[in-house]
Amino acid sequence: MDTKPKLSEIMVGGFTVTYVAAFTIWFLSTGNFEFIVYVATMVALMLLVGLSLRKAEYPTAMLWGLSIWGLAHMAGGGVPVSGSVLYNLHLVPIVDNERMFILKYDQLVHGYGFGVTAWVLHHLLTRHFPDTRGTATALIYPALASMGLGAVNEMIEFSAVLMVPDTNVGGYINTALDLCFNAFGAVLAMIIVAFARRYDQRS
Repeated sequence: MDTKPKLSEIMVGGFTVTYVAAFTIWFLSTGNFEFIVYVATMVALMLLVGLSLRKAEYPTAMLWGLSIWGLAHMAGGGVPVSGSVLYNLHLVPIVDNERMFILKYDQLVHGYGFGVTAWVLHHLLTRHFPDTRGTATALIYPALASMGLGAVNEMIEFSAVLMVPDTNVGGYINTALDLCFNAFGAVLAMIIVAFARRYDQRS
């Protein structure tokens, strides 16, 4: 079996390494040590994906989806906007009161990111256990697992709060909203996967 990375994989990897390096330099130069925790997480995930390329055979679109999520995440904590950071940017006033605001950039990234995560998990499940293809299991388990990884992400954010004072992580309502958007993204991704499969079967 050829273990060499494909050109498309090298392109995604090069793009990802470039922006991670650039944002790492930016975070260090601005004293944003909170997001160094996230850089370490990104590096770990890059290694995990890189080492599993041949076993998993991730579609190129999936790799780009993961990379764009990483870029959106890095930009969220590193790009200054209106005296704060991009993560706090208000996008659409779906809910706007003294307790919360929906929709923010942060919430959009959470929904997108854990939607991509559910897609990846669905791919891995159906690739290594092909009998699950087309079953409810192949849709429900990735969605639930993605929500679980979303909870792990909140633990990482909590560790950043404990290690670095004056973070932009937010309080209880922010955490609850993050979990809700994680779930929304994961479920939506599996609905899209289900409809895409049905469309492929008809065509």
